[in-house]
Amino acid sequence: MKTYAYGFPRLGKNREYKKSLEDFWQGNISEKGLKEAVSGIDQQRQNFYKQFVDIFPSGEMTLYDNILDTAVMFGVCPFENLQEYFEYARGRNALEMMKFFGTNYHYLVPVIPKGFKFNLAYNKLLEYKKNLSGNNPAYFIGPFTFLKLSRVKGGFNSLLDSLCRQYKNAFGRLKKQGVKFFHIDEPAFVLDLTKSEINLITKVYKKYFLPFKQNIYLFTYYESVSWLKDLFSLPSAAIGLDFVSDSQNLKTLQKTGFPKDKILVAGIINGRIPDRADILERVDFLKRLESVKGLSRENIYISNAMPLFHIPVTLDNEKSLTPAKKKYLSFAAEKLYELSLLKDVLSGRRAKEAGKWAGTAKKQRQSLSSDNKTFNTLSLREDYFTKRRKLQDKFLGLPLFPSTTIGSFPQDKELRQMRLKFRKNKIPAAVYNKFIEKKISSLIELQEKMGLDVFVHGEFERSDMVEFFAQKLGGIITTDRGWVISYGSRVYRPPIIIGPIKRKKPLTLKEILYAQSLTSRPVKGIFTGPVTILAWSYNLRRNEDSKVAFELAGALNQEARDLVKKGIKIIQIDEPAIKERMPLKEKKRKSYFSWAVRAFNLTAKLPDKIQVHTHMCYSEFSDIIFWIMKMNFDVITIEASRSRGGITAAFKKVKFSRQIGPGVWDIHSKYPAEEEVMREIMKKSVRIFGKDKVWVNPDCGLKTRGWEEVIISLRKIVDLAKTLRTRYGR
Repeated sequence: MKTYAYGFPRLGKNREYKKSLEDFWQGNISEKGLKEAVSGIDQQRQNFYKQFVDIFPSGEMTLYDNILDTAVMFGVCPFENLQEYFEYARGRNALEMMKFFGTNYHYLVPVIPKGFKFNLAYNKLLEYKKNLSGNNPAYFIGPFTFLKLSRVKGGFNSLLDSLCRQYKNAFGRLKKQGVKFFHIDEPAFVLDLTKSEINLITKVYKKYFLPFKQNIYLFTYYESVSWLKDLFSLPSAAIGLDFVSDSQNLKTLQKTGFPKDKILVAGIINGRIPDRADILERVDFLKRLESVKGLSRENIYISNAMPLFHIPVTLDNEKSLTPAKKKYLSFAAEKLYELSLLKDVLSGRRAKEAGKWAGTAKKQRQSLSSDNKTFNTLSLREDYFTKRRKLQDKFLGLPLFPSTTIGSFPQDKELRQMRLKFRKNKIPAAVYNKFIEKKISSLIELQEKMGLDVFVHGEFERSDMVEFFAQKLGGIITTDRGWVISYGSRVYRPPIIIGPIKRKKPLTLKEILYAQSLTSRPVKGIFTGPVTILAWSYNLRRNEDSKVAFELAGALNQEARDLVKKGIKIIQIDEPAIKERMPLKEKKRKSYFSWAVRAFNLTAKLPDKIQVHTHMCYSEFSDIIFWIMKMNFDVITIEASRSRGGITAAFKKVKFSRQIGPGVWDIHSKYPAEEEVMREIMKKSVRIFGKDKVWVNPDCGLKTRGWEEVIISLRKIVDLAKTLRTRYGR
């Protein structure tokens, strides 16, 4: 059997990718310098592949996002230089960001008008010509997935036809350059597709890709495929399937068999969770695959089950993790090693080594099956929130159009250096705590001067909105350099859940109560919700996610109640991942949302006079609004700036009597808030919700922004709130 791997992280062993991007944005290196740096990082990736596997794609590397690159390639997003390229990501008219198939990776959403004529405007693969030789396929996001993830204004069928014609053009040009194979990623194939969509895919693939039948390696992942028979009819030399996320692909193959004239690239190594594979158990699984009609060792390649960029680069970077804890783990480089080890065991070699590798994994391997249980959520009528608001209005005394921020404020170089020194025990706790108190005090003073209505403490003590809590909760471990890209140069270190979750000590009390002692204005008690902590961590326990979420909810509710006892009047529970974590298949969603909403509601179980906020960002709400209405919150803040408030339309479907803060400043761009955009969003929001239900705030936390643009933008937000009060009264 051959080994095939894809999606290796582009971050670099030492976050070289992040540094290179930010150096370019800050003017420290030229376009040439950035391209040379990224080329060097790509070579590092290639070397990891070459060390362990037989086949891997070339051209996976990107300067920002592969969806954006596809839009650029086919004329949707033209550019002349890299400054213009990055305008799509962080400019005045930056594309919207969305989560990629239920993961915490954000992609940029191209906008494609009806009747758009695609053209091969830029072939980025030619930049990787030196790697496009031998058996290395050229990498592409598939045409159906690209359109499915785009904001298509109409005429999907004709657009797909036009797009596939240009894919054919690209393949033809590359073939003339000596490229033998093409790797096509079509994760959208695992979605609940209609019969007409399946027929459309079959039609356009056969129409345009039949001449390349023996050249295409077609991959889909993150779930099982409900239309395998039709998928097998598509022109391709190989089909890559996910056998980790769901058991249905194997069950279907056992019933229908597999075409003898194709290769099955069997995704049997988990590319999304860094758990160490049980090699001997995986060998047994492959033997079961070999028993499927049409399959044998001659037409099975072994692979990772989904892209490896969801996990850190290598365990070699981890110096603080004990050997006992490392035995449970396998990062991207180790996943490649597992593929190599699997291949050798199947060839009768390294069996002893495989046995040792699997020794502790059996105890920690995560259960990926769904128990399909449903849980009772709170049956709260909207009039309950109306009554609750009367208590809160009296308790808080807030004006019309209250102004606030989401939570975090800029974390400059000095702050990051102080935190690192404290983490490495180079400064005593007293010195670090005094520094944090000074930052909080300065921020409270700034908010007073600006005239914001509801304050935050700034979250200066928090490295990350999940990692900070993971380091204080029992049952979770964290890494030194286990970085993963969320979007662009934004990275985070996902914690690893290995045991029962317990609140060993207060999580946020010290800093929030200190901030509240400095002002008579309400300071929000802010923490990350249970679903987001779970979604942005790796769960290595055997337990179902629901059990872990309820444990987290219990611990966080203890924190909330202690804050309330000490005089905090507003509790904000951030849940940006509640939509992201949603199963791709409709039949699994009821079970998921029932426990996700219940976990949130358990966290938010507080006295009625306490105002509960929640924050969600970069999500479409139209298909989950029913579940949002079951959540126990009084105010929701959302990202609305890139859609200019269009996202609020989802709330028209329901009788939404609660309050909402549609983000008026896109904090992921490089520009301060713009008055025209802010006014447009507020106008739409007042029309939908009424003047007494709208807050004014940025769309997300301000951690990554500079102080100058923050001060400019927050002054605009306060001025806007005052203008709205004058216009609408009070």
